[in-house]
Amino acid sequence: MAKRCPGSRNDTSVGMSRSSESTMYEFLQETVENNMTRNARSVSPETTVGDLYRLFAADGFDAYPVTRGDTLVGMVSKLDALKVFGLSEEHILPRHKEGMATTVDEIMTSDVVAVDGETNLQRVLELMVSHRMKSLPVIDRRHHLVGIIAREDVMKAMERCVMRQYPPAIPFETA
Repeated sequence: MAKRCPGSRNDTSVGMSRSSESTMYEFLQETVENNMTRNARSVSPETTVGDLYRLFAADGFDAYPVTRGDTLVGMVSKLDALKVFGLSEEHILPRHKEGMATTVDEIMTSDVVAVDGETNLQRVLELMVSHRMKSLPVIDRRHHLVGIIAREDVMKAMERCVMRQYPPAIPFETA
């Protein structure tokens, strides 16, 4: 049996590797600017937990950027909103009325991981994984909120790169 030399016609793994490298190179060129959701919904620091629960139910989002005017000042998640109802040594039973009246500025995370439009998606992916986040706010140089980039946006960009490199043999609509 003859040995296959890397790069020879008999070496099928090289062709796959080059295509994979091409797909990854294309993905590495993708930026937040071309993949983010613009005009992202945000909440103010004065929003109550009760109103926040209604927004979560209506939109299906897991977190919202918190803005004062156009400036990003924090992020608030469903987990943040749930914390006000947790048991503590001071309160044996959660206080529903007080919890629902709590304002976002009392529970939000003010140390926000954010990106700008020029950030590449590979960096976004690294930040999402290392900080265990589903989305990141997108800000301009004045810290004004300009959009949001979610893991679904990163997945769609990867899918586009893969589909250009490996188009399906049968269109999805007819499969």
